[in-house]
Amino acid sequence: MPSVHLPPWIARQAAELLARPGHAWLLQGPSGLGQFELALALAAAWLCDAPTPQGACGQCPGCHSLHVHAHADFVMLMPETHMLERGWPLPEKAQAEIDEKKRKPSKEIRVDAMRDAIEFAQRTSARGRGKAMLIYPAERMNAVTANALPKTLEEPPGDMRFVLATEAAHLLLPTIRSRCLTHTLRWPDATEALPWLAACGVQEAAAAALLQAAGGRPAAALQLARSAESQAEARTTARKAKPAFDDGQQAAAAWARLPKALAQGDASALASLPTAEIVARLQKLCADLMAAQTGAPPRFFAAADLPARPLPLPALAKWWGQLAQAARSAEHPLNAGLTLEYLASSARQALNSAKATN
Repeated sequence: MPSVHLPPWIARQAAELLARPGHAWLLQGPSGLGQFELALALAAAWLCDAPTPQGACGQCPGCHSLHVHAHADFVMLMPETHMLERGWPLPEKAQAEIDEKKRKPSKEIRVDAMRDAIEFAQRTSARGRGKAMLIYPAERMNAVTANALPKTLEEPPGDMRFVLATEAAHLLLPTIRSRCLTHTLRWPDATEALPWLAACGVQEAAAAALLQAAGGRPAAALQLARSAESQAEARTTARKAKPAFDDGQQAAAAWARLPKALAQGDASALASLPTAEIVARLQKLCADLMAAQTGAPPRFFAAADLPARPLPLPALAKWWGQLAQAARSAEHPLNAGLTLEYLASSARQALNSAKATN
């Protein structure tokens, strides 16, 4: 992964970290800032045959092996669900168990995978450039998995290097945090984020709205645009129509309409989303409405898209509590359809609470 292909704010941070010594890095910060991309860029530079101060060359056999997910000196530790989403191969045993319907892909980093990775760390480097281990999201290690790591982190065999990336560093064991150099990802300016979104195919006017919807996190903004595009493609495919190219405008328009639609009881814009994403979007709306109570500017929505009159704080506090409770089971909802109905009903009630107090 040559640094030239990285977003500029990630490339700068990669060059900065590569200039500092250390065998283990812990990258922390909110999702959508590029933790995974920065972690992979560090690993690529460590394993590159001809690295530069800016990072990996992107041309050598080592870079090619990593690009096709087949580098002999690299191990990736992610939940199996993440591995499948990102196109990384699972261990043969794990893949066989899933293929034979013996179990579902794990949403945690399994202890078996960690033990295999520790055994990998003891081997001699195949290409002579050292070995690297990437753990993402590191907070997805359960207690057993996490406890297997500190000794190897403290006494790394030979030329082994580690990079852990997380959006919840406080959930990691102190024995892991204390053995790593820590780097907090920096928020990019809109002057860098907007051109990057445009280069990814997002229309300029939509990019600004999506970046606000994502709270200033470019990768999350791009995910919003692509999510809307995939939904539009699914609808046109169902109608056997020719899919129209979407450059983020549908996502931006849907985001702007969301508060008024929810106030009218229309949650169709959320229907195809995972429950965790629905809760996250509603929490953003609730946070902006609470900010309006104090006279603060909204962070995720344009002020014109929010109710003209401030909503009663007790109603918003009640809604926030309902969302917090829903978030606890969002990854494993008992019934996604009923959960959406409940979330839509509570949103409508809160958004119309000003009328109820008149």
